[in-house]
Amino acid sequence: MKEINKFLKTFFIILLIFTSKLESKILSMGDENAKVTVKVFSSLTCPHCATFHTNIFNNLKKDYIDKGLVKFEHHAFPLDLAALNAEIVVRCQNNNDKRFELLGEIYLKQKNWAIGSDINKINILIKKVGLNFDLTEDKMNKCLKNNNTQDEILNERIEAQKKYKINSTPTIIVNGKKYSGKVDYKNFKKIIEKNL
Repeated sequence: MKEINKFLKTFFIILLIFTSKLESKILSMGDENAKVTVKVFSSLTCPHCATFHTNIFNNLKKDYIDKGLVKFEHHAFPLDLAALNAEIVVRCQNNNDKRFELLGEIYLKQKNWAIGSDINKINILIKKVGLNFDLTEDKMNKCLKNNNTQDEILNERIEAQKKYKINSTPTIIVNGKKYSGKVDYKNFKKIIEKNL
């Protein structure tokens, strides 16, 4: 009996460590215990995702996230290799605040880097953005060559697809309820207020 208890205790500790590592991969901001959780599944090459981030996320941060009312999660849902590589570069930054700043800049400069079909040129342009956020060329190259990060992102995308049946980006989940399509901040605010 002692051996079984010891085994179970060890198993749960390992499970807890693994789960916390898995959770930390999700880019999140705000109070963990907030009444409202907003999950956004987006592709960094998607123009609608960039619009959402610029027009809604920034207002949401000021009005709700910074006040501890909303927890925000950015979930990677890359639709192409360029989006996958941009997501890898965002994850290459270890500081959460800097990650969000880099994410915002990637969206802002989307029209500058997400062009053409030559992935090598696209990577150069993505890394140009990353250089302004305490990332070196060498570090970004290592991140882009890391198959584990690539697999993590793609597995997260597969899991999200299974769980939420996502067929467009951005797909927004507010406290478990799915929203997709165009949304302006005024209407999004109503959704948040309903859940508070």
